[in-house]
Amino acid sequence: MFNQLSNTEEEIVQIIKTVIDPEVAINIVDLGLIYEVHYKESEKLIHVLMTLSARGCPVGDTIIQNVETVIQARYTDFTIQVDLVWEPQWNPEMITEDGKAALNM
Repeated sequence: MFNQLSNTEEEIVQIIKTVIDPEVAINIVDLGLIYEVHYKESEKLIHVLMTLSARGCPVGDTIIQNVETVIQARYTDFTIQVDLVWEPQWNPEMITEDGKAALNM
């Protein structure tokens, strides 16, 4: 799912795992909504590239805000940038094995 991540980026992914998609009740990492995480110490920037399972998702804004909030709570002196993208388009094959188990797939 992710390219080579630094230890800090792995930690950020674990933080993002605390964000739950309320429509399916699993975390958004295992749902496959997080595409990239970049930690830029020199710029004091954390950049997250993510998608939603569908355009017009009624809780999309809340999910994005929750991602920003949970990262900012740990990295208080960093700018958190979350960009929403639609390519590649999300599909159920992006769900991790843990996510599939949680969804009984």
